Amino acid sequence: MNSFALRVQCTSRRGIVAAVSTYLAEAGCNIIDSAQFDDADTGNFFMRVSFRSEDGLPLQKLRSDFAPIADAFGMNAHFFDEAVKPKVVIMVSRFGHCLNDLLYRWRIGALPVDIVAVISNHMDYQKVVVSHDLPFRYINVTKANKPEAEAQIMQVVEETGTEFIVLARYMQILSDALCRKMSGRIINIHHSFLPSFKGANPYKQALERGVKLIGATSHYVTADLDEGPIIEQDTIRVTHAQCADDYVSLGRDVEAQVLSRAIHAHVHGRVFINGAKTVVFPASPGSFASERMG
Repeated sequence: MNSFALRVQCTSRRGIVAAVSTYLAEAGCNIIDSAQFDDADTGNFFMRVSFRSEDGLPLQKLRSDFAPIADAFGMNAHFFDEAVKPKVVIMVSRFGHCLNDLLYRWRIGALPVDIVAVISNHMDYQKVVVSHDLPFRYINVTKANKPEAEAQIMQVVEETGTEFIVLARYMQILSDALCRKMSGRIINIHHSFLPSFKGANPYKQALERGVKLIGATSHYVTADLDEGPIIEQDTIRVTHAQCADDYVSLGRDVEAQVLSRAIHAHVHGRVFINGAKTVVFPASPGSFASERMG
């Protein structure tokens, strides 16, 4: 029995939920999980439905038969197979905590993606990546060669059929052109403080200000640095008794967890970009299960 999902985004109006559920029922599908949100401020409607095709209808048939309903409501509708793992390129520089966490989750099946390459502007993690039988691409980036370097990155993306990119502490600012080309398909992670500190030694600044919470934010990349639509966030408490190095270590743990949760939500189609923010639906039952342990 095939397990599929449907994402719907459109202007809010009466009858959308009824039309979707009626169509699926008449197509021999059983809904196993459903979430919806009506944004009163923007007038936008969002819906995600997980279902099983009990009559064995293929995705293409479901898509084509649903098209008249999508047209009638002006829907942006997307059917997908939840068992298919999207292709992803991971990019990293010299901080490896997020990369190592993602590789472990990928290895045990807790991160449902197909990693097609790891790109870095340093050689630090070549052996780690190759030991996982994954392609490693070293692409040096300087101010002088940035356009050429980004062209090489896009060549990897296009040749591998990559569906989205993860910046696992990749410490290079992407150009506006690349951000626009991959809009909604690049996920980044960075530290976040209450209050916020930027520039050099942010953890030292936080310590000096007596910060009690440090955390991390994962978001889609836009031309506005670190200001794209937020997917996932988390924090951890710190005290006056800890030092700046403690803050760094604790912050890295939070970053790794937040990034993996953001990727998980994106892969399962639970994230909808809603202007400058996002709608993120809860995970469906069983979607966090690993294929194997350890």
